[in-house]
Amino acid sequence: MSKSRLFGIIYYLLNNKKSTTATGLAKVFEVSTRTIYRDIDTLSTMGIPIYTEAGRNGGIHLLSNFTLNKVLLSKEEQNSLLLALKVLKQINPKINSQSFLKLQSLFKNSFDDWLEVDFSNWHQTNNNAQTFTLLKSAILNQRQIKFNYIKANGRLEKRRCDPFKLIFKAQAWYLQGFCLTRNEFRTFKINRMSSIKILKQTFSSKSVPKIPKINLQEQTIHLRLLFSERICYRVYDEFNHHDIHSRDDGTVVVDTDLPNEGWLIRYLLSFGKYIKILSPKSIKSKMKQELNEIYRNI
Repeated sequence: MSKSRLFGIIYYLLNNKKSTTATGLAKVFEVSTRTIYRDIDTLSTMGIPIYTEAGRNGGIHLLSNFTLNKVLLSKEEQNSLLLALKVLKQINPKINSQSFLKLQSLFKNSFDDWLEVDFSNWHQTNNNAQTFTLLKSAILNQRQIKFNYIKANGRLEKRRCDPFKLIFKAQAWYLQGFCLTRNEFRTFKINRMSSIKILKQTFSSKSVPKIPKINLQEQTIHLRLLFSERICYRVYDEFNHHDIHSRDDGTVVVDTDLPNEGWLIRYLLSFGKYIKILSPKSIKSKMKQELNEIYRNI
């Protein structure tokens, strides 16, 4: 249940005196009609005089003498609602600043502007926003999609899936869906998806599993790394601060556990001449082999 959507339904009905259907509200708030009916039940239990009427001129209505009372929400709930609206604005462009200001005026709330949320990258382009909008449309309308996907090993594969959920985790957006190519739920990193197309085929709802946690103890290798002070900005961005040890000469030593997979060597090489592998020797050997191959390809 979304408090901002509940308030939005009330505000919409107050400002649209004509008959409004559940289907119409579902389109406005980009959710299913089932969700709208659940919201109506929730509003009714909260004491909001909302009702449905059958027939030609039927629909969803508020009693004509109803006015929105800010007392329905506590001070903490008012702040939470304003904050939620500010966050939602980042993923739904239809939510504009006027909506925020109307709520702020209604609550007579100064709202300490202590948080700024921006999901975009520094190099954000219109293509990023279009991809997000496309995937959101496919999810809400329960339409299958097909796309090209770059795997971790660099291979390009064609995929087809039922999209269920967008996930923001570890500074990146992911799509969770049922992969029809692999016949199981998969999580795709959106930056690796291209040529996304919405198909005519629809799909039914499924129980979406939680993303499994990685058992790091079984799949990691312990590393001791030395970094030049010239690359310290990346070290503090990408490693746990508890694993970083500063030295008097400005360099830093990092003791960490990283997944022992193919990308590890390429990741370490991305630090260029500003990294030195203190241990283990096996990683030092693999890096030398990779550098020799790079040299031969120049």
